[in-house]
Amino acid sequence: ITVVTWNVGTAMPPNDVTSLLHLNTGESNDVDMIAIGLQEVNSKINKRLKDALFTDQWSELFMDVLSPFHFILVSTVRMQGVILLVFAKYYHLPFLQDIQTDCTRTGLGGYWGNKGGVSVRLSIFGHMVCFLNCHLPAHLEKAEQRKEDFATILHMQQFEGPVANGILDHDLVFWFGDLNFRIESLDICFVKYAIDSNVLSQLWEKDQLNIAKSTWPVLRGFQEGPLNFPPTFKFDVGTNKYDSSAKKRKPAWTDRILWKIKPPSKGLGTGGHRLSQGVLSVSQLCYCSHMEYTVSDHKPVAAIFAVQFASKVDKPLVEIYVADEWSRPEQAVVRYKMAVGFHRSSWDWIGLYRVGFRHPKDYVSYVWARSDDGERCLEKPLCAQVMFSEEALPKGNGEYILGYYSNISSSIAGVTEPFQISLPRSEEGSSSTDSSGSSSEEDDSTLVLLAPKSRSPSPGKMKRHRSRSPSLAKFQGLILRPSSRDRGTSRSPSPQSRRSLPRNIPTIHLPQEELGHHEVKSKELGQAAESVEGSSFYQTVQEQGGLQRVSAASSLARADPRNLGLLPALRLEMIDQALGRRRESADQGYYPCRRMSPTSPAGCGTSPKEGHSP
Repeated sequence: ITVVTWNVGTAMPPNDVTSLLHLNTGESNDVDMIAIGLQEVNSKINKRLKDALFTDQWSELFMDVLSPFHFILVSTVRMQGVILLVFAKYYHLPFLQDIQTDCTRTGLGGYWGNKGGVSVRLSIFGHMVCFLNCHLPAHLEKAEQRKEDFATILHMQQFEGPVANGILDHDLVFWFGDLNFRIESLDICFVKYAIDSNVLSQLWEKDQLNIAKSTWPVLRGFQEGPLNFPPTFKFDVGTNKYDSSAKKRKPAWTDRILWKIKPPSKGLGTGGHRLSQGVLSVSQLCYCSHMEYTVSDHKPVAAIFAVQFASKVDKPLVEIYVADEWSRPEQAVVRYKMAVGFHRSSWDWIGLYRVGFRHPKDYVSYVWARSDDGERCLEKPLCAQVMFSEEALPKGNGEYILGYYSNISSSIAGVTEPFQISLPRSEEGSSSTDSSGSSSEEDDSTLVLLAPKSRSPSPGKMKRHRSRSPSLAKFQGLILRPSSRDRGTSRSPSPQSRRSLPRNIPTIHLPQEELGHHEVKSKELGQAAESVEGSSFYQTVQEQGGLQRVSAASSLARADPRNLGLLPALRLEMIDQALGRRRESADQGYYPCRRMSPTSPAGCGTSPKEGHSP
């Protein structure tokens, strides 16, 4: 297990972090998990709004760097500028269960999250492990405040489940972060002399954390490796020189990584299944800082641990069986069986992942999981069988992995070994002729409105996306005709539909009723497009005629919305024809309903201010 802590000082991510994660050495082949704790990530309002729509740049960087090494983001939690990310090799995912997160604010008396702690707890091969990333109060004289805040974090953070409800109840705890402990008594000149002379041991006994470990009861049992690297704070940004400003802060080991093993239990455990936990052992293989990173006034610190468990759960909750290669669509059959006691949900699904995927929601396609005959399937050699539709399969050659995602545990409960998919690429057809008789040059006047594509891997955000229906289900029926444009690959963070996805982008045929004004200005067209609700993607074509309006009594409104598949894009065709009574109605003061989508308000007023949708 590799643990990294870094106070990034609101800086932008560097271009390369491979050396920080020890990926440029042979050690990366042996590492199974990586926990990364960041502090002071830029959390200004404009930055947080952007991060709410997209993944923050630091998380994106680590996912991009780690995915080629087969590390998958298991869980992440953020509290303002404090972020914790936990990665693991993809083949370990079925054995990482009971994943929960928590956070505790301690800034401004507990009302502000600039200081505090965030945690990720999980069961690793049946053993409870907790990662705790903290940012404690600064300054030399705040040692007692740091102790009180740490005690508050330990007391406040509680987890659900029959075991390990508190942080210290876990079999193993990793505590790291910008703990802000300083060097007492010694003046800055002596501290710098000891650093330059490489006699760091003369500073250890004056380190506040070393003193606290032997005097504070709350720190009893926490261990740390020797501080054989220079103090990691405070540097001039962009250099390896200690603070040269007017404040001239004394160098200190503020960034630390500690661990604690739960004391051995006496006698038999619950049910007599565990005699002692003392056989759990942790060895620190590396504890170092990385002076090559200069974007912050802190240097990052990394540690590598070898963890030896007494036993491990080596059978996944879900076993998946698949052919070694899919060269034909009919071979895309997935068989799986679930372990006794596995709590399945009707929202479980099986994802198809390209080798090198970044997180559990980073699938190429998916199919809803199902269970045959309830509990009786547990007696069968194979519990259930599902099949991917031809439209859902990726074209071309590549290596892929199947994973069973459990909605209850928000984790992957079973994976396969990589297998090959070799399907011929489909040729893109030519554009079909529109029913309105428009020329092939109509694409020059096409306005495409695309919703922002979410790149967020945050399990917390995705878990709330429970809708099983496509986003266009609000439309009260659409008369659809397939077009020749191929469907794009969906990257939605939530499964979209149980139905096979349509091969092509459908086209909407609008009934000929009343038309809008003869001339539609581009500004009015933009306002009309913005009023469309209920879908993530729209495509509106502007011709010389007016916009076709939809009435609630039309056949468009009476169609069955369940006939809809997931529609990545829509083509709204307009009809170049005007009714003679259009001007007469306008002259009489009657303004017809200009409803631009079935989800817009249905009422039609008698004045421009009532019932009028631009």
